[in-house]
Amino acid sequence: MPIVTALYLLYLTAPIALLAIGSVGESWTNSLLPSGLTAGWYGQLWSDASFRRAFTVSLTVCVATCAVTALIGVPLAYAIYGASRRGVRAAARVLFLLPVAAPPLVLGFGFILVFSSDSLPFLGSGWLLVSGHVVSTLPYLMQTLVADMRHLDLVTLETAAESLGAGFRQRLLGIVIPSLRQSLSSGLIMVAALSIGEFQLSNLIAGFLSRPYPVVLLQAFYGATGFACAGTMLLLLLAVLSALASASAGRGLPSRKGTPS
Repeated sequence: MPIVTALYLLYLTAPIALLAIGSVGESWTNSLLPSGLTAGWYGQLWSDASFRRAFTVSLTVCVATCAVTALIGVPLAYAIYGASRRGVRAAARVLFLLPVAAPPLVLGFGFILVFSSDSLPFLGSGWLLVSGHVVSTLPYLMQTLVADMRHLDLVTLETAAESLGAGFRQRLLGIVIPSLRQSLSSGLIMVAALSIGEFQLSNLIAGFLSRPYPVVLLQAFYGATGFACAGTMLLLLLAVLSALASASAGRGLPSRKGTPS
């Protein structure tokens, strides 16, 4: 078993290690490892206008996606959790999990068919890119919120507050949203990580000036290998920072009293 674990870890870390080595290698052609040592690829990456624009687009789309998913996800998850009939809850869960089951290529081709028509000529626009990211990431936030609502048994908390005279707005702002702050923060960080790294859907529906970072990064692999490795390491760094932030969000807040931590 330790050998299997070691082989699995090697399988996971070897490509990342090669990318890190390649990003500081001066030349890498027809050999297992690059030759020479340089930090110039990162300088070229910073000075490349297309990569700076793509990075800005990715961050903008990521922030907009997080905001929209939060505005949609919290009330929708609350409605699904509060549905009185089990069949309604099951049907709603199937619907919001459909984007996870459907491949991104299917979603992308659907966007192309709908938004490339004369009546809806929005293919390539920035807001359509945000919409695509919302569709593909919303199920992950919804799943996190609904699971946390069940864990907290919000029905009991809201019933107690209602018996004390609290209205719907008071219960929502005073009980529901504060109770979900931990799952909401970790869920949004997951949404951010997925949005930053999303490629397949973005590659199909993004316009030339609204191409996110992963789409532009693919084109770098047709050029200098070190430049592409440096760009990939930057994307990997963003993913690692998102994962660490998600873990910190899960541990940083105290466990709820009366619930298992």
